[in-house]
Amino acid sequence: MQLVKVGLCAFGMSGKVFHAPFLKEHPGFFMSAVVERSKEDSKEKYPDAEIYRSVEEMLENADIEVVVVNTPVQTHFEYVKMALDAGKNVIVEKPFTVTVSEAEELVNLAENKNLFLSVYQNRRFDRDYLQVQKVLAEGKLGNVRETEIRFDRFRTEPSGKEHKENPEQNGSGSMHDLGSHLVDQAVQLFGFPDKLFADVFSMKGEAYANDYFEILLYYKNDLRVRLKSSVFTKEEHFAYKIHGDKGSFLQERTDNQENELAAGTIPAYGKEWMEPLKESDGILTYLNENSETKRVLTSSEFGNYMNYYQQIYEHIVFGYALPSLGNEVVQNMKIIEAALESSKKGKIIELK
Repeated sequence: MQLVKVGLCAFGMSGKVFHAPFLKEHPGFFMSAVVERSKEDSKEKYPDAEIYRSVEEMLENADIEVVVVNTPVQTHFEYVKMALDAGKNVIVEKPFTVTVSEAEELVNLAENKNLFLSVYQNRRFDRDYLQVQKVLAEGKLGNVRETEIRFDRFRTEPSGKEHKENPEQNGSGSMHDLGSHLVDQAVQLFGFPDKLFADVFSMKGEAYANDYFEILLYYKNDLRVRLKSSVFTKEEHFAYKIHGDKGSFLQERTDNQENELAAGTIPAYGKEWMEPLKESDGILTYLNENSETKRVLTSSEFGNYMNYYQQIYEHIVFGYALPSLGNEVVQNMKIIEAALESSKKGKIIELK
């Protein structure tokens, strides 16, 4: 198997949970370099990875083909540009960049240098989202007319992370963080909307970046898609509510990969590594061919973030399609920017 050498730009939560375990377990990747500015935490589990004290040092000295930019979003533009200029392919954490113009510049640079640029949209590989895709593909809901997608948490106290909660920092707040997942899923499921209206603010107060948003996406075929997130949600909701002219589907958010990875679970390669559900997590109600109402309790199948890295590997080795390529995710950035503008101006924003 061809071995792809990878360098990791940081070894914080993102590196420890979402990237390093998969790079270690996938036989086609070798994490040969990692940036740790002062510590050496990676040595325990990844002793073969050379530790560098800066991204610049790693890019100058490491023999790597792919760079994972998993630093705070405010640094993404600088480090992705630096890696592309060094001739490296790049995987960058969501939300890609702070602004659309930055994202477009990086996409153009990657194309000019004939390098790939992929955004780590791992929630495309969540079990609950995959179940929604499956139900929509079956067509039992008929023509979809209304959808709501939520991603809620109960985190009423400040985290102390400046890059996420300082309102003076461009790119901070839930709109760029969780919003990047919800916007991506909406676009993947229904395409790019025609216009939107949004309400974005901080429930914790003006001293903190936005922690609440509600976006209403308008589509030409009379479809309405609502995206919503709050950090003041103690009781769970259905994460997905989809209504069509023949039925409805309600899906809970049940993917537990992040929690399992954070607890130290090893993501096995080539097989499912999560425990199966013990009970149903969805409700499908629809009219059958005889116009009879059917109500079915559904159970989502396994999600697996390893599939993201498998697709990256297949792109490198076999030339298969690249997952969440940069110029595709630029569209998401346009929606995020428009949502912030809509909330600030209090009006509907037309999207081009």
